[in-house]
Amino acid sequence: MAVKFDALNQEHIAFIANQHLFFIGSAGCEGFINVSPKGMDTLKVIDGKKIVWLNHTGSGNETSTHVQENGRMTIMWCSFDKKPLILKAYGSAKVVHPRDASWDEMSGHFEEFLGVRQFFVLDISLVLASCGFGVPKFKYIGERNSLLKWANNVGREGISEYWEENNQISLDGKETHIL
Repeated sequence: MAVKFDALNQEHIAFIANQHLFFIGSAGCEGFINVSPKGMDTLKVIDGKKIVWLNHTGSGNETSTHVQENGRMTIMWCSFDKKPLILKAYGSAKVVHPRDASWDEMSGHFEEFLGVRQFFVLDISLVLASCGFGVPKFKYIGERNSLLKWANNVGREGISEYWEENNQISLDGKETHIL
């Protein structure tokens, strides 16, 4: 049985702090639905009603297009250890690009990373907690450093070129406004 909350409580926030993996879900008004696994130290709970997610450069930029179109975003965490739990935060998000006034404020929540593409700020309207009894157990063995190695190898200029070639248009043919 799922339990609804208006905001994240302290138990939820502690659970999130212990997770190494989360999933982002977004969808435009039509077209493909996007679900992406995320990790590393890229998510901060600001308070029970607000989350900031640092988005690294990646192969696509679907979430940006979707959020700019309608703001809808869901973030999901699953417990993969002893105590099962699935936690979802639903709400309205906004994109913060390097050219935006709140970029420095958002950057202040995280370590400096080369390759940060944008931030997403989620204003939470619903939190849903469910049992997670069907989620398998997994053992965390560490972070991958492939993305950070790639970013450091290509440098800022290479990342900008990558954005130009790969991150300007979504799978649905819509602009991401990355540049």
